[in-house]
Amino acid sequence: MAMLGLRGKSLLALLFACALALIPAALLAWQGINAVREYFGMAYARNHTELNEQKLLAPVVRELALAQRMAGSSLTLAWMRNPSDTAARARFFEEARGYQHDFSDHSYFVVDGTPSYYYNDSKQPAVDTPRYTLRTDQGKDAWFFSTMQDPSPYDLQVDVNHDMGVTKVWFNVQVRDGDRKLGMIGTGLDLSTFLKGFLEGVETGVTPVIFDREGNIQVHPDRSRIALKSMSSDEANRRTALSLVQNAREREALQQAIQEANAQPGRTVSLFATSAGSRSAITLVYLPSLRWYVMTMVDLNVARVVNFQWLTPALVSLLALLALLLLGFGYAVERLVLGPLRRLQHTAQAMSAGRYDVQLPVEGKDEIGELSRAFNVMAEKVRSHTAELENRVRERTKALEEANRQMAATHKTIDDSIDYASLIQRAILPNRQLVHSLGPHHFVLWKPRDVVGGDFYVFRPDGDNCLLGVVDCAGHGVAGALMTMLARAAIDHAISETGPADPSAILARTDAAMRAMLQDAELPRALATNMDAGLVYVDRRAGQLYFAGAKMTLYASDGQEIEEFKGGRRALGEKRVGNYANIALPLAGRTFYLITDGLLDQSGGEHGFGFGNRRLVELLQSVAGLGLDAQARAIAQALDEYQGAQPQRDDITVLSFKFD
Repeated sequence: MAMLGLRGKSLLALLFACALALIPAALLAWQGINAVREYFGMAYARNHTELNEQKLLAPVVRELALAQRMAGSSLTLAWMRNPSDTAARARFFEEARGYQHDFSDHSYFVVDGTPSYYYNDSKQPAVDTPRYTLRTDQGKDAWFFSTMQDPSPYDLQVDVNHDMGVTKVWFNVQVRDGDRKLGMIGTGLDLSTFLKGFLEGVETGVTPVIFDREGNIQVHPDRSRIALKSMSSDEANRRTALSLVQNAREREALQQAIQEANAQPGRTVSLFATSAGSRSAITLVYLPSLRWYVMTMVDLNVARVVNFQWLTPALVSLLALLALLLLGFGYAVERLVLGPLRRLQHTAQAMSAGRYDVQLPVEGKDEIGELSRAFNVMAEKVRSHTAELENRVRERTKALEEANRQMAATHKTIDDSIDYASLIQRAILPNRQLVHSLGPHHFVLWKPRDVVGGDFYVFRPDGDNCLLGVVDCAGHGVAGALMTMLARAAIDHAISETGPADPSAILARTDAAMRAMLQDAELPRALATNMDAGLVYVDRRAGQLYFAGAKMTLYASDGQEIEEFKGGRRALGEKRVGNYANIALPLAGRTFYLITDGLLDQSGGEHGFGFGNRRLVELLQSVAGLGLDAQARAIAQALDEYQGAQPQRDDITVLSFKFD
């Protein structure tokens, strides 16, 4: 033993321990194999069932969510409230093309309140005219009228055609305006490909099954087990899920498991039963949306019933054996390995504490002895290197402190410059002129993302009349603020040439001025120089407002409804020159809003989605009856609550005004 190396000593101790363990382990192994087979058989059946459940539900949940979003669209509600409105119908079918592309089946159907049935798919050109009108006296139309009577907002209907090998799920979603049912929207999902893969690639002895609420088998690897609609009732009864187990007691247990799964949808229920002469592990789960049960049967082959009386003594014997093995192996390792290594550890701890003068006693000629000698050599080298490193650390620390001082001074200079730029930017905003001219008849919500931003607003009085506007330059922060300087200069130049009374001419002249400023500049392609703008000229004597926009919308509220007046489709400074036109609107009884897209794009809410135009319109409707100061507070509060902990994504500006 003294001449053996460390490796030989460890192997000898391990071989001795294995010899002690193999003899009783061989006696105990045959007792545990049956229990292991049943345990893992049931676990495999459960995992296989849950996996098939998720694979089956995933496409169904996606299609249902798309159909519900389409049914709740503002364009859908606008048309369904008045089916004879051709313009609303045209807008609906324009939006429906996007949903048709997103649906897996690339098809959808619509039933309005008349009730007329519309259907479009990818196999024929889309139309916005009804295919036919549904009737209560037609049996083929009963699905619609029964679903509309259902208090549930949607219904899923499964259509199984075993002769053609096609299984399809229809999503019928009610279009509701509050408690009023306006119509129905839906689509279909072909599950045939999934069900084919459901049966393929399954391991031997594993039988996946799908059956309906009446117990009729819908999917089975053996086609002779499937219950077809054309069969007689006696023949169909022989092709139910209960027919897969052999005796009455197990059929009763399976029936109870089916009832338990039905009472707790989504939860797997497990049992053991005899099928085809072999004991099988069975798990099943109920899918209420499809009204199907998914079941997996795992044949345990020659697995025998476990005598659990042997389990406790077997575990006790195994634990006792392991304890003896660990004690014997631990004693050997302690004497042969751990003792010398512990002395090496103590010496290393002393070195880590800064005591480099320690020496490790060298005993034996094995690997431990060689390691001790090498450790002593290393300790000597560490002593010499440590002294040298300490000198270098002191020098580097001094240099790093000086660099930190210079960095702090530079950072303060940059912060001071940005703060000064913010003062300059705020100084050019016409707050004082707006308060003097409009007073309580306006409010401004200006929230740059950084200290400075790319949004600004303009005001130019013209006698009793005035010009107002909001401009959103590309970018934010310092880059956006610099763009506002160019944009402000271009707009002032345009107003001086065209006068304040023609917003569309001002936009066109500003576009030309910006192009002239930047045409000779060598700018990177990734640097955006375009800007959105909306200008309004108020003619108080005529009681008219003239609006022109470049990718910006003017919102108008009469206290109840919100109207949107969209500007030109192109921003100022884009590659192609845009066309801008004035829109004349009456002033009386209306509140107007110019809003940059920073508010629309702000993420927040439960899922982190953008604020969006629909939510903005609903917000403006909810505050339309308040005074402008109260509206400003309500809009700012709603934005803060929606944003939550999300960071601000872009500069936000809201300019609102009202003239009696």
